[in-house]
Amino acid sequence: MDLFRFFKSRAKTEEKEKLKELLKEKYSYFQKVLNSNNHVLSLMADLEEKLSGEYLFDMHYIKTGVKSISEGVEDIIKNLNALSDGKYKVLEQVQREIYENIEKTLASKIDIPITDFVIPIEKLSKDSLIIAGGKIAHLAELKNNLNLPTPDGFVITSYAFIKFLENTQLRGKISEIINSIDINKIEEIERGSKEIQELIINSQLPEEIENSIRTAYNELSEKAGKKCMVSVRSSAIHEDSDYSFAGQYSTYLNVPENLISHYYKKVVASLFNRRAIFYYKTKGFLETEMVMAVGVLRMVNARAGGVMYSKNPNNPDSNNIIINAVKGLGKLIVDGAVNAETYVISRKPELKLIEKIPSKQNIMLICKEEGDIEEITLPNGSDEFSLEEQEALALSKIAIQIENYYESPQDIEWVIDEDGSIFILQARPLRILEKKAESKVYLPTRIKDYNILLDRGITACKGVGYGKAFVLKTEDDLQNFPEGAVLIAKHTNPRYVIIMNKASAIVTDIGSPTGHMASLSREYNVPTLINTEIATKTIKDGQEITVDATNCIIYEGKVEELIEAYKKTKEPFKETLLFKTLERVLKLIVPLNLVDPTSEDFKPEKCKTYHDITRFCHEMVMYEMFTMWDRYDSEHHAVPLIAGIPIGVLVLDIEGGLKEGIKKATPEDIYSIPLQAILRGMQSMQWPEPPPVDAKGFFEMVAHTVSIPEEQLMETAKKSFCIVTKNYVNFSIRLGYHFSMIEAYTGENINDNYIKFFFKGGGAALDRRLRRVNLITTILKKMAFRVMIKEDVIDALLTKYSIPEIEKRLEVLGKLTAYTKQLDMVLFNDAIAQMYTEDFIKKHIKDI
Repeated sequence: MDLFRFFKSRAKTEEKEKLKELLKEKYSYFQKVLNSNNHVLSLMADLEEKLSGEYLFDMHYIKTGVKSISEGVEDIIKNLNALSDGKYKVLEQVQREIYENIEKTLASKIDIPITDFVIPIEKLSKDSLIIAGGKIAHLAELKNNLNLPTPDGFVITSYAFIKFLENTQLRGKISEIINSIDINKIEEIERGSKEIQELIINSQLPEEIENSIRTAYNELSEKAGKKCMVSVRSSAIHEDSDYSFAGQYSTYLNVPENLISHYYKKVVASLFNRRAIFYYKTKGFLETEMVMAVGVLRMVNARAGGVMYSKNPNNPDSNNIIINAVKGLGKLIVDGAVNAETYVISRKPELKLIEKIPSKQNIMLICKEEGDIEEITLPNGSDEFSLEEQEALALSKIAIQIENYYESPQDIEWVIDEDGSIFILQARPLRILEKKAESKVYLPTRIKDYNILLDRGITACKGVGYGKAFVLKTEDDLQNFPEGAVLIAKHTNPRYVIIMNKASAIVTDIGSPTGHMASLSREYNVPTLINTEIATKTIKDGQEITVDATNCIIYEGKVEELIEAYKKTKEPFKETLLFKTLERVLKLIVPLNLVDPTSEDFKPEKCKTYHDITRFCHEMVMYEMFTMWDRYDSEHHAVPLIAGIPIGVLVLDIEGGLKEGIKKATPEDIYSIPLQAILRGMQSMQWPEPPPVDAKGFFEMVAHTVSIPEEQLMETAKKSFCIVTKNYVNFSIRLGYHFSMIEAYTGENINDNYIKFFFKGGGAALDRRLRRVNLITTILKKMAFRVMIKEDVIDALLTKYSIPEIEKRLEVLGKLTAYTKQLDMVLFNDAIAQMYTEDFIKKHIKDI
């Protein structure tokens, strides 16, 4: 028996060591992904910095930089797969395809292949970009590769576009008009655009193309079982691919059969609208490179529609998916005509709706039975949400799927029909402002002796701009926009691109950093501050102002200190072939399309750039760490925590989190930075005995307890469990019927640092539990957490803070754990809840 016990003990020791080594190895992959990610982003920033025009470079520099970035991305993918046991192998192929596209960009020009004039979407693939244009090729990829719900339809191909212009001899006429335009004069752009569009719309479509469209429509109607309305959508080759061309081209909704050809020509004509002409001329394209395929899709009669982002564009390292929605057709969001409802969904540890922001929608777009759409008025502004929670979560799953597929954040257009079915209409890379690894510019956060007009808003493009305010009243006023002025507008709008070569800055009342205009601002390097709420009311037309879009401050007058600090050559319109080549290469590297992790587009197959891959991997590596502990029976290999707190805690050290060789962990044995901070908070508090309760509250608790299933009661008896490294903690805390979880990472790179807080439970009636939730939520928001709530469940996230700031907040969370123990028992009215909330804030977070 002694020998048996000896071998059994040795086997357990060996098992413990094997598990520890395995988890240590997995954690090393986690760190390698973070390190490689930061290295790659630094290389990207260095390449992008050359677009400022301040530096000389050659083709060797571009190729060397691309090679280093590619190798770094390969390392990220390799280590993520090692951590996840090969879950993301598809990224390897996506990375190869991006690299091949970069090499093609460096080596060749577009060559349109001979194809049918019309091709059904189900016969297209991700390799059909030249044939079907970026938008429809991506949609076909979603439909055919990912089996996602998309409308049936067909594409009128790039080859059909070429034949149309050839047969009507339009190409030469268009070139002549384009070459006569002075790009610096809006009136000339307007004249040339109008002339070209009239030529196209008034030309006869070749009969063979007409017949192909008619046949394809009949097949589409046969598949639908009835004559159906369609949407006619732009799908230029460069659209949603090398260049964003965000919001530049036309789409027509609810088109009847007899008008498809007419609207096809109108979409083709939009290739030469004034915004598009300005965009591709300033980006170095020739009109001969601009090719338009056109998608024809079965029209979805929308109950709700909108846009979702697989990453939060303002904080891309967060774990949140952002969904914007309106009632009816989502065109109102794309056009920036209304403030949309916002749904924030946390990705980890599982999809959870953590926040809903309403918006009183006063207009709605619907489909007319005979064709076209109409705007109807909603009485007094509808404040009802257009999405159910499950619909928001279903959309989020699709967002993640798409982002995972493309390995980059995605901007996804979606719709839900009257039957509740979801359809994806479009997915493209989500563009996010790159953060420089080493900023050469020091910008003071506040300048003394200057009057501050505004100190709010969201940065869409960093920088400083000075000039006279041009408060926009109507879009027609853009014709009069003066050189060097600051545009002040109510809404964001991609049409503002036509003045971006003149504007010193742009400021709007509302808008999203993931919107079309924000993306264009970053491409044109125009300092842009959005979502100020009151800029058009606060700033007077003609008033001299200085906009610090980096620190979200607008000063009255000219602030020389800021202007000098940020002074640099602003030359976004370089004409050299080398510069254009770098621009095109970077469009495959730095744009961020997979922004919203909760979006269905957030998947490997949806990665279109290297930045997309790094973004996806950064999200997934945190997800894999968060879920990894469930895959291993690690609790039996932990040691008890002896820290003078009334919680039974087991601690498992992966690497450097505890003193080696101990059988129990005291505070002196803990080396984990985040766990030390949590324990400091816990130990500084006096842990309450059950507080005095009113009789009603006591009986409510007893009644509630009686209703709890036995297995849930058993769950409350479990010990709390903590996994640690030097820089990481995952602490699951059980206090009676309450469960909370604190996960945190504290590294040297601020972009990697985060705290995730989850809470659920309570033994009292629902109203008391909800008061507790409100108390915790208020405290979390005071500490700058983004909080999502559903009944008595809290899911909160804080990212990108320095180690000292992370530690401060972890210490407060430790205090909060003690403070709120059984607190719902005394929260028998709102006044008491408010008193406890204010007491905690006053005592414990006044310096945060």
